[in-house]
Amino acid sequence: MSIRAYARHRGVSDTAVRKAIQAGRITPEPDGTIDAERADADWAQNTEEPRVGTRQKAPRVQSDLVDRGASPAGGTSLLQARTVNEVVKAQANKVRLARLKGELVDRSQALAHVFRMARAERDAWLNWPGRVSSELAARLGVDPHEMHVALERAVREQLQELGEVAPRVDG
Repeated sequence: MSIRAYARHRGVSDTAVRKAIQAGRITPEPDGTIDAERADADWAQNTEEPRVGTRQKAPRVQSDLVDRGASPAGGTSLLQARTVNEVVKAQANKVRLARLKGELVDRSQALAHVFRMARAERDAWLNWPGRVSSELAARLGVDPHEMHVALERAVREQLQELGEVAPRVDG
C-alpha cells in the first residue's frame, strides 16, 4: 500500500505518515510501500494519544505497573512517568497542607522534647529516695540511712532496666 493510501486508511495526512516513518514509529517495506496491519500495530504502540484541550480525561494506567514503574514492554512510558509525577506532587501537597494545619511536627524537635522529658523523669526518680526515706523509716521503725540506701538501690535498678528498652522513633 502506498503512503497516500495508508494515510487515507488511517484517516491522517500523508505528511503525518511520512513523519511517523521518519521518527521510526512505523517501518515501511524495503520497496517503500506500507504493510497496513504491521504499520497499524506499530502506530498504536509507538504513538501517544493526541492531547486535545484540557477536558479530555487521561487514559487509566494499571496501578501495579505504575507502582513498579514499568510498562508491559519493559520500559517506562511517558504516561506512566507523568502519572507517577502527579502522584508525587499530590503527596507533597498533602504533607504541605498538614504542616500548615499544624498536624505535623519537626522530628528533631520532637526527639529533643522526648529526651528532655525522659531526663526530667529520671532525675525526679533519683531524687525521690532522699525525699521519702526518712518519713518511711519513721513509719516502719527502721534506720533512716538504711532505708535511703535500699530505696536508692531499688530505684537505680529500676531505671537501669528501663534504660535497656530501646524506643522506636522511626515509624
